[in-house]
Order: sequence, then C-alpha cells, then structure tokens
Amino acid sequence: MNEHTRRRAVTVAGLAGITGLATTGPASARERRGVPTFVFAAGANGVSGVPNELVLRGYRCVGVDLPGQRPTDAQFRLSYQAPQDLAAFATEPSPLAGVTVADHIAATVETVRRAAAHGPVVLVGASIGGAAISLVANQVPRLIDLLIYDTAFCCSALRTPGEYLGTAEGSTTQVMALLEFMVGDPATIGAYRSNWRIADPVRLAKAKEAFMSDSTDAEFHTFLNSMMPDELPGKSEVDSRGDLRTWGRIPRVYVRHLRDDVVPLALQDRMIREADERTPGNRFRVFDLDTAHVPTSAKLAELLDLYDRLARRL
Repeated sequence: MNEHTRRRAVTVAGLAGITGLATTGPASARERRGVPTFVFAAGANGVSGVPNELVLRGYRCVGVDLPGQRPTDAQFRLSYQAPQDLAAFATEPSPLAGVTVADHIAATVETVRRAAAHGPVVLVGASIGGAAISLVANQVPRLIDLLIYDTAFCCSALRTPGEYLGTAEGSTTQVMALLEFMVGDPATIGAYRSNWRIADPVRLAKAKEAFMSDSTDAEFHTFLNSMMPDELPGKSEVDSRGDLRTWGRIPRVYVRHLRDDVVPLALQDRMIREADERTPGNRFRVFDLDTAHVPTSAKLAELLDLYDRLARRL
C-alpha cells in the first residue's frame, strides 16, 4: 500500500458528506410529542447497533442501514467464510462499488425523517459516525432534538476527520494498526476491504489495544466479528463541518472516552473546544466514560444509563 493510500485509509471508517443546507432551526421536542427515538448512525464498517436495553426502557431505537452495507448486499461472501479463499476475497467487487458518500447521508436522513414522524429524535454518532450526524443535522435540523457524539469526530475548525487525525492531538492514534487487516486493491474492489477473521495473534493484539484495550478477548472477538469487511473509500476526506444556521442550533452532547486509542482524548477535547468556540450560545454538555474506543459490556451499561437520563429531559 503506497503512502497516499495509507493516508486515505487512515480512519478505516465511515463518514459522509453532502452540502445541502436547511435554513430553519430545530423544532422543540414539545412540538413532536411522543416517545423519543434513538437513531444510531452507522460507524466503522457499517456497524450500527441497536441496544436492546433502551428498548426495554420504553424508547424506540433504530440503526441506519446503508447502501452497500445492508444484510442483502453480499458483504459476507463465500470467500470470506472458512476456509477462506483469500485470492478471491482480495479481488471480488464490493457491493459498495458505485455507492457514494451522498447515498449514505441520504439513507440516514430518510431514517431520521421516518423516526421524527413519531416523536422526538436523538441522533447518535460514534467514532467517524459523528461526522455523519453533523451533515445530517445540516439538512434536517428541525427533525433532530439532540445530537450525541460518542467519542466521535465533530469537525469545526478543520474540515475532515483525516485532517484532525493529522494534528498533534491526533498523533497518538493507533488506527494505523487496523490497516494491517486490509487486503486487495481498493481501485479493483471498489472499497477498502479488511479481513477481520484472521487468526494472527500479533495483529489481533494490536487491534484489541486500539479498539478495546480494557475488554476480555471474548468481548473483543464478538465486536470484531460484527464488522463488515468492506468500507466506502474517501469518507474521511469529505468536508463535514456543521453549519451554524442548522447544526449549530441543535442541543448536543459529547461523551468522552478517557482511554480511547483511536480518537485520543486530547483530540476529543480539541474538537469539543472548537465546536464551542463556533457556537458559544450552544455549547456541548460533556460526560466522561472511563473506557476505550469501544466500550465493554459494563461500560456500555453506564453509557445507556446516560442516554436514558438525557432522553427523559427532552
């Protein structure tokens, strides 16, 4: 992999961008009474989990299915099964070939529109999914009652997640360890492809340190096998700044992960600070979670308690 490809791949995750703006501000939750719906924007490699616990507490929850990463889109091909056909896996075209970042944002916007018909909406973005929710907020601010950035990219002074990872605050990221899972030529495949099913203990240990350093091996392997192999190229290069007229008027929360080795804590703090400087009248409410980039089951329970408290105040 040449240096240009390595730089483009550095976030190994998904964000999207289009520039359409809405001109009106967000509606109050009181204007759309009902049970709040949590909409979980997809993060890295199509992951968009829906926590059962929030449903059991009485909320609606929905994950966003993205074109090229839906269950029917053949990401999990025969060559990816065991025993793997690595030659075929490294060359077969991706269902993401021909899909654009605008397609992914449009799918998230449509999910928010449908959810908002039933009541208040809490839009959640983790990791690079944070950049996506900023762009969705640019389009449909009146349909979103709260934005939650969960150790997520929030672009303000800089345009893209890639630019933020290139700062001094982002220099300690361990995301480069994830590039060791990549196979094939993205130009041939039409996507960045990773083989999450390798059994190399050295590479797995590096990935665990980056993603879930405080987890058990069982939790880490479960998470790793929830990831789709293909990811849309170029998502980390799109201008993902929130517009002051739209995104800038929606209440927002940032959940810092204190032991994050993918989005380092110093980088999280920089993005919070720069966003607050742009909207001094609408600052982040900041909460801390003492965990790595991907929370363990125990820490996820704490995170869902926080989401519950936030939704009850809408």
